[in-house]
Amino acid sequence: MDYLTSLKVFCTVVEAKSFARAADILGLSPPVVSRAISGLEERLGSRLFNRTTRQISLTETAERVFADCSRLLDELQAMEERASNRASEATGLLRLVAHTTAMISRYAPLVASFRRAHPQVRLDISLTERPVDLVGEGYDLAIVLPFMLSTDTAVTRLLERIPLVLVASPAYLAQHPAPRHPSELADHVFVPMSPSIRKPELTFRIGSEELRVPLNHDIASNNAVFNRDMVLEGFGIGSLPTALVANEIAQGRLVTLLDAYERVESAIEIRLAYSTRTLLPAKVRTFVEHAARFCADEGRLLDTPQLAAAPQR
Repeated sequence: MDYLTSLKVFCTVVEAKSFARAADILGLSPPVVSRAISGLEERLGSRLFNRTTRQISLTETAERVFADCSRLLDELQAMEERASNRASEATGLLRLVAHTTAMISRYAPLVASFRRAHPQVRLDISLTERPVDLVGEGYDLAIVLPFMLSTDTAVTRLLERIPLVLVASPAYLAQHPAPRHPSELADHVFVPMSPSIRKPELTFRIGSEELRVPLNHDIASNNAVFNRDMVLEGFGIGSLPTALVANEIAQGRLVTLLDAYERVESAIEIRLAYSTRTLLPAKVRTFVEHAARFCADEGRLLDTPQLAAAPQR
């Protein structure tokens, strides 16, 4: 029996004034209680109880030990209660890493609403568009695209799927006739995501077959906002999230292409990721639950302007 348990047995014997009653209270057998007290006496080098066949009495040493031991056990219990309460309350520093474009264009309101709902949580947010190691870099949570996770052991939860749309500027189309079939894309220039992130090709489903079109490009980047700006400047066609170009389409600054053709991988996923499901700190668990409610709140996050009225080619 460990030392702390022996101290608890000792205090129970003192309070119950009986080895047998202490055994009943603790759910132990009387011999176990006796051995615990004997072991404690040996450790302390002093007798704790004067025993007779009918009763026990405390020695002078036992009285001193009981006073100190009671105070110690009370403090331990209070510490456990405080730890338990903190385990159920969202407090402390939450380290979050997030995809730069997704956070700035979509998820700042989520972070703001979480902070208002849980003012005891402080936030340290890192924005990046590179792969991240949650555990190795010390992050509690991530809001990422799937390619950003450096391990397949992370737990992920889908926040949303954002459709992709092919767009070009009127200036580009004035110089390069709009494609009427996916196969004609081979004659065009694109502004794609960096090849290190996504293979520069598009895949269409034509009937029962798939058509893969490699993307010719002179400019590529890992940032969708930059790519959108390059498309607006007329440097090529972009495959961009609808949420990022809806206003430009509605204003006629960008034109959608080949809407009638079905694309494979026609959306990007934004996922919430964390390292484990077990023993989640309250701050992590609370953010996960808050994000799920936020994203499910009557399509709150999916209020992208409709594209139905946008010009098409």
